[in-house]
Parts: sequence; structure tokens; C-alpha cells
Amino acid sequence: MGKERRIVITGMSALTPIGLSVEEYWNSMMNCVSGAANITYFDTSRVETKFACELKGFDPNNYIDKKTARRVDKFNQYALSAAELALRDANLDPEKMSIEDKEKTGVIVGSGIGGIQTFYQQAIVNHTQGPAKISPFFIPMLIPDMACGQISIQYGFKGPNHCVVSACATANSNMIDAFLMIKNGLADIIISGGSEASISEIGIAGFNSARALSLRNDSPQTASRPFDSTRDGFVMGEGGAILILEELEHAKTRGAKIYAEFVGVGMSADAYHMTAPDPDGRGAKLAMLRALESANLKPEDIDYINMHGTSTGLGDIAETKSIKSVFGEHAYKLNLSSTKSMTGHLLGAAGGVEAIASILATVHDIIPPTINFVNADPDCDLNYTFNKPQPRKVNYSLSNAFGFGGHNTTVIFKKYEN
Repeated sequence: MGKERRIVITGMSALTPIGLSVEEYWNSMMNCVSGAANITYFDTSRVETKFACELKGFDPNNYIDKKTARRVDKFNQYALSAAELALRDANLDPEKMSIEDKEKTGVIVGSGIGGIQTFYQQAIVNHTQGPAKISPFFIPMLIPDMACGQISIQYGFKGPNHCVVSACATANSNMIDAFLMIKNGLADIIISGGSEASISEIGIAGFNSARALSLRNDSPQTASRPFDSTRDGFVMGEGGAILILEELEHAKTRGAKIYAEFVGVGMSADAYHMTAPDPDGRGAKLAMLRALESANLKPEDIDYINMHGTSTGLGDIAETKSIKSVFGEHAYKLNLSSTKSMTGHLLGAAGGVEAIASILATVHDIIPPTINFVNADPDCDLNYTFNKPQPRKVNYSLSNAFGFGGHNTTVIFKKYEN
């Protein structure tokens, strides 16, 4: 039996509402910056929620050619741009890679919703001008798998190529697939993560109808307030995050910098409800236990948990219950936080940006905060690192992502030591 293949993170990118690079994103978290503001993309007079966490200052032409940018939906612009930044960060130049390396390099990148803006626009065209006027790029712009397809076409990567769609667990699900592919020898490098661009009239209206979004229009910047007793729903965000997963020996051979080791994965289903979590957090508990088992860790080994923490009444309590169930007394010794308090909820990209926050916590030994906390909730009584970062030695960080449909995912990262 061969030596166990270990997976490390050698490149990262983050296009977020609080920064268009990993450095900007981290600095904003350390300074407790909120990305929420009034929506500028469309006239909000017909929707209840009038604010979101938009991607400010993004220009796809800074990362991809103009022709490609015109032929893809915004979610794909984010994915392609994030992939370019992550490859640069990993010091991977596709033009200098051998054919053999490209055949062992995969792309597993997903989107929870895909091209919703394209769908909306083309539905209007169909209604007002007729089917003959539908764009020939409509279907390729719409489907979520086109992000990974376009990235592989752009760079000539011929390894495993697909996307997993699991709502707000999408990025984690894709990273878990990438982890398992490398672990089993099907690839040496995989570009993985998620992207989302759902801030549109139909996107906001849909989540409003589901009673999922905050209605705090008088104070957008403080609307995302996980674990606060006055929380009233999540704040929609957008963006993209890509992580470069690489087999350890391959990374060492090419002299790559290594951010962290990716050591554990867990998945489960609530089998409970389309949109509401299991109120006792049993599915989330199972995902975390499986991740600990796959990493060969005890609960007390974990130092930090980046919680799914959406700022919804049911979700924050259910996840808190699941953590208490898994970690027992150690739950009260952990640092936890919800970085969605700053970025908003990036839906299919959330797991990616939050994995990066978890990894950087192991790099810098600092816990990102949960901002906007004022009012205690007796059902949320753990250490959520409220309102300011906290220094702490972080050897292992765990990141949760859950999705509509009852999808639960957990990933674990370890501080890298050569």
C-alpha cells in the first residue's frame, strides 16, 4: 500500500464585498468592516430588502479578456477572475506547465444558483421580443458547471472537471470533492471553490418571499448580526473564492509556498425540511463528527470554528446546539465566529471565503470577529469572538457550510509545519 497522499493549500483568492484580494479581505476582517450598503445594481422600489453586500470596484477586464467577459454571466466572471488570481498566488504558470502536469490538474468549482441574472434578462427578451431573439450564449451563460468548464478551457487543464451544486454548501462540497480526488490519486492539483452573483431583483424577491433576508433597511451595515437576539435574517452577498489544493510532495518538489494542510472533510443530510435546519442540529453534528474522524482528530484538538452563522433565528441556534453536542465542555473553550457578519452571505461562494478566513486564522494566530453584536441570546452562549479580533494559537480550524435542502459540510485545516 502506497504512502498516504496529503493535501495542502498553495494558492488562494478572494473577491469579496470587503476586499478584492486575500490581503484586503483579511485586513477588513481585522478592522471589523461591514460590506453591506444600499443596492446600486437595480431600482429597489419593488422589493422589501433594499440592501446587500455588493462586490465594489470589480472590473472583469482586470483579470480576463473582454471577449470572454462579454460571453459569460457575472458569476462566471467572478470564478474566472478568482482562478487567475489564485494561480498567480500559487506561482502556477499554465504556459510553463508540462502536458503531464496539466492532465493531473483539475477544476472543481461550483455556484449555488448560477446565471440567475442571465436567466432573468433572457426571460424578459423571450417575453417581449420572442424566442428568435434569445442569445446563443444563453444556456452556457446560465448553467453552474460553466465556471469550471471555462477555467479548464482558459488554461488547458485536463484533469477532473465538474461542479457540485448544494446551495450554500456548494463551495465546501466542491473542495471536499477536490480533496478526495487528490487523496485517491486522480489529480495532483485541483482549482476549487465557488462563485455567486445573485444580487438582482428576482434574487432578492425570491429570498424575501422565503422570509430569509433581513429587513433592516434603516441600518444595512449592522443588519447581519449572527447570534444577536434581534437578528432577523441574512444579508445577501456576492463574489468568488478559489483555493489551490495540491498534493504535498508535488507542492514541495516545485517549491510552492504552503498556507495550511487540508486534513478533514465531513458531509451529511438533515433529511428534515427544504429550507429550515434540523432544530437540534443533528445533521450538522454528523458532518463535524465525520470530519474529525477523517482527520483522525479529537474534538479538543480544534481551536477555532468558522460557523455557518447566517444571522437567522433558527440557524444560529441549531448550529450552536450541534457544536455543543460534538464538543461538550470544549465547546466553551473554543473561539467561534461568523464572518458573514462582515461579508454577508455569499451563498455558493460562502464556504470558499470562509475556508480562507479559517486558513488565515492558522497562519496569523488571530480569530476573525463576529461584528454587530449588541443583545445577548440565551440560546447562543458560546464564545463567538464578538466585535473585535482575538489573538489565539490556532493549530486546527474547522469551517461549516450548510445549504437549503439539508446539505451539511465541514472542512478542517491544520497549521502547516514543514
